[in-house]
Amino acid sequence: MTDITIRPLEENDHDEWRRMWTAYLEFYQTSVPEDVYATTWKRLFDPGAYEPNGFIAIADDRPVGLVHYIFHRTCWSQKNNCYLQDLYADPEVRGKGIGRALIEAVYDIADRQDAAGVYWMTQEFNTTARQLYDRIARLTPFIKYQR
Repeated sequence: MTDITIRPLEENDHDEWRRMWTAYLEFYQTSVPEDVYATTWKRLFDPGAYEPNGFIAIADDRPVGLVHYIFHRTCWSQKNNCYLQDLYADPEVRGKGIGRALIEAVYDIADRQDAAGVYWMTQEFNTTARQLYDRIARLTPFIKYQR
C-alpha cells in the first residue's frame, strides 16, 4: 500500500461514502432507511457548527476508509467536545494504518478547534479495533445506557 491520504468528504464521494457507511452499519448488524442516508449526506455538508463532518481515506487511488465526527457542547467544560461517531476501514486494508490515520485526522481537527477532548464508543466484541484504540486512547470505565 502506498501513502494514505486523509481529506474531508467531498460531494463527489457520495457513492463510496454510501458503500463504506453501509458496510459499517452491517458490521454492527443494523441499517438505516433511505431518508436517513439522504439526511446524513446533506448534514455532512451543512455549515452549522454542530453538524456532523467526515473524512475519507484514500490509498492506492481509491477510497478505503471513512470517519464521521461531531462537535458538541458539554456542561463539564467551556470548550466543546468532539464525538467520533463512525469509523470504518475496508476489510482488505485493516491493520495497515487506515483507522489510525482517520482517528489522528479527527484528533488534529479537534486540537485546531480547541476541543476539550475526543471520545467514541465501540462494542465490546470489536477486538480488532480495540487493539488500535488501546494504543491511541484511554479506555474509560463508563457504561452506556440507552432508552
